[in-house]
Amino acid sequence: MRDLCSIRTVKLFFTLFIFHFPFSILFAQPSEYKMSRIEYVEKYKDIAIKEMLVNGIPASITLAQGLLESDNGNSGLAMYANNHFGIKCHEDWKGETYIQDDDKKDECFRKYKAAEESFDDHSNFLKSKGRYAFLFELRKTDYKGWAEGLHEAGYATDRSYADRLIKIIDDNKLYQYDRMQTVAIDKRETKKSAPQIIKPTLSTYAAKKIFLNNDIKYVVVQDGDTYYKIAQQLDMRLWQLHKYNETGRQTCLQVGDIVYLQPKRRHSQKEEFHTVRWGETMYYISQLYGIKMRHLYKLNHMLDGQEPNAGQKIVLRK
Repeated sequence: MRDLCSIRTVKLFFTLFIFHFPFSILFAQPSEYKMSRIEYVEKYKDIAIKEMLVNGIPASITLAQGLLESDNGNSGLAMYANNHFGIKCHEDWKGETYIQDDDKKDECFRKYKAAEESFDDHSNFLKSKGRYAFLFELRKTDYKGWAEGLHEAGYATDRSYADRLIKIIDDNKLYQYDRMQTVAIDKRETKKSAPQIIKPTLSTYAAKKIFLNNDIKYVVVQDGDTYYKIAQQLDMRLWQLHKYNETGRQTCLQVGDIVYLQPKRRHSQKEEFHTVRWGETMYYISQLYGIKMRHLYKLNHMLDGQEPNAGQKIVLRK
């Protein structure tokens, strides 16, 4: 009788163990982590800027396409093949491949050793295909033209592809990266005197990256930044920042805003016009191009405090 009870006890233990143990593991597992858009932009923006400076593709377009095509870096194609742009194999691809269903079953996609290779191949892909050649005649700041042109050239079958790219750029202020002009040259020698690698960062001081726009030093506002905090970090006077950025002491900053560290200029050194989008103000345009407000009003024969209309062309230089 005792042996029979022991056997029943052992059976009951194994039954409970078999049915309970897998579920206990399941509920003990943490949920799968997914990268956010902010994290994706922070991780890959320097690569996108480098590609812009080397190949002429707007950094905002590269980032927006990467975000859209890779689901913020969380798609299987991005995680297992480092393919952030959904580029398929095509006949000229000699590298590794990754098979997954897309428009058709078991389609062939390019596979890369690292994400940076995907960004580089994306630039080469656009430059090597004749149907995209007209895009490189556009200004790097014309991200809307690029988005619409990509759709017209057949980059994606989605009819709303251009609108989706533009929304991603606007929502995340990715257009700010299209104005990065400063480069530092990597002096390592390469074979056959190949072009030197270009990196976008001018300098890093007190944990702040400093960039140039219209030959004026500026920083990009990060979470938690205030004028006072930036002044302390960069050993500047608070009044200088307010003066250079034409703001009052009660002005609040938002993530992605530009804060100039030097006085703005009388006009743009490169751009001639800016086409106003809905909601843009003269101050926004002033910050975007590094032009003093009074000179921007003067160039456009507008009264101080007057705001532009959507579609209006704002003169940036004589």
